[in-house]
Amino acid sequence: MVENEKKNYTVFGSDTEFEGVLEFSDDLIITGKFSGTIKSGGALEIAKTAVCNVDRMSARSIVVFGTVTGNIEASERVEICSGGKVTGDITTARLRIAENTEFEGQVTMLDTVPDIDLFSVASAEYKQALILKSDFLE
Repeated sequence: MVENEKKNYTVFGSDTEFEGVLEFSDDLIITGKFSGTIKSGGALEIAKTAVCNVDRMSARSIVVFGTVTGNIEASERVEICSGGKVTGDITTARLRIAENTEFEGQVTMLDTVPDIDLFSVASAEYKQALILKSDFLE
């Protein structure tokens, strides 16, 4: 039996303003203002109240509810949620953009096969994941 790993995460509060280079390995939620560069091996969430102006933002996964100006790189996935706004280029293996979002930039898909367990999803869902990936590669 595998024990559940306890993940650490940090929250930058809505009154927090940070400028510079931010490097971390765990998960981070930004609800305030950030300017600079973010480098992470963990997950990053940009909350609805957050405003980020970055040269580059890189993490394992990035979920945007707020506003990001600058380039985004995620080894696993990027998700722009309803109300989110991204102005900049995105490089990722998987991308989801919800309705009622603003996105201006280019998308580069990393050359990886969707990491969906074939035995845990319906065949139609896996097929759709492959179709979405192939649409971005053309």
